[in-house]
Amino acid sequence: MVPQQIVPLRDDLLPYVFMDLLFLLNQASYALGNEMASRLAELGITPRHYCLLSNALAEELTQIRLAERSMLDKTTMVVTLDELEHKGFVTRRPSKEDRRVKLVAVTPEGKDIVGRGQEIVEAMQRELLESVPEDLRDAFVVALEQLVAGPLASPSHVERAVRRRRERSLIPN
Repeated sequence: MVPQQIVPLRDDLLPYVFMDLLFLLNQASYALGNEMASRLAELGITPRHYCLLSNALAEELTQIRLAERSMLDKTTMVVTLDELEHKGFVTRRPSKEDRRVKLVAVTPEGKDIVGRGQEIVEAMQRELLESVPEDLRDAFVVALEQLVAGPLASPSHVERAVRRRRERSLIPN
């Protein structure tokens, strides 16, 4: 792929730099995540809270199934559930089939927050897509979906990254 010269739309970016795909996707993800965090903070929740609540809304799920559906590792899941439970947005109870398994249920307060959060997220996404020329919007979304479902599907952000083995010095420090 040949780098394309792009004229930045913002004055604070370096003018006429060669942007690569990694930078573009990373910048878009970073800015979108920050914007969503800022807007959802008005409700006292984070994007992770919103994700977990909206995934738990349809049915009672085990913590493990909810973690999988939300693409969270187990540790992050438990910490996030602790926060949501403290806010009164979810409850956890033992499963009747296996008392070691906890089922997660969204409270009425949590359902209200999900509804209000959904309005915020939909408005933000609508505003974002309106910045893309109308005739390119569908193609833009389809292309992102194909990348995430295909070549960029793995590793997921919840999988462990491959780490290079650290080289050891022959001379002790």
